[in-house]
Amino acid sequence: MNYQNLTVTIGDDFVGEIMLNRPEHLNTFNSPMALELDHAFHDLDKESTVRVIILKGAGKAFCAGIDVSEFFEKSTMEYRSWVERMENPLITISRISKPVIAQVQGVAAANGAGLVAASDLAVMAENARMGLTAINVGLNCVGPVVPVSRSVGRKRALELLLFGELIKADRAMEMGLVNRIVPKGNLETETRAWAKTLAKKSPVAVQIAKKAFYSAADLDYYKAFEYMNEAFARLCSTDDAKEGISSFLEKRIAEWKER
Repeated sequence: MNYQNLTVTIGDDFVGEIMLNRPEHLNTFNSPMALELDHAFHDLDKESTVRVIILKGAGKAFCAGIDVSEFFEKSTMEYRSWVERMENPLITISRISKPVIAQVQGVAAANGAGLVAASDLAVMAENARMGLTAINVGLNCVGPVVPVSRSVGRKRALELLLFGELIKADRAMEMGLVNRIVPKGNLETETRAWAKTLAKKSPVAVQIAKKAFYSAADLDYYKAFEYMNEAFARLCSTDDAKEGISSFLEKRIAEWKER
């Protein structure tokens, strides 16, 4: 697919990158970018030379939410279709097989904050901020708060949703919204290094782990164990599992077969 609002690249290290490329609009979501982002996730998920996906933004912001220039003159049903289009990429992240790492600089606001929370992992520049800010313009972030609440819990999620404040990186990490905080100047290199480390793991093991994690998230306690044990049994019967154990015992680097 030819992307007009994104830049998509694939390295020789099994890491693919999606860059939101509307810097003059702080990478806010409009309909074309939302559709392209959803396609890009699926495209890289199918790409055999990609094992990990980095999601980042061009310019000074990661993503400042939704472009409100599309807001006016819609019916209720049209608003429903519009907001679903904006939220689909957040849902798609959990449905694709390959892990997505958000690389967060500047501001991640509203739908941008939801995009960070929906990503499987996140690295944030120490001077960056994020928040569910739509309440400040008479709207709300009830879509983005879904992945946010899964990371931070009910009371913290409601605080972010109702007050609409931008929080600093250390607060975001303390709340569980990001995994790592790095100096602004090191954000690119450290995120890439982390992605490369993950890409060296067994692709089969990583992808089964991700799928099982999301599938078990809403199961009750005992059913979650049953589901996870079944997933583990399926993994044990793969060639990669046998290769992983063999390489460990033989003290050599594993050669993943991806099956």
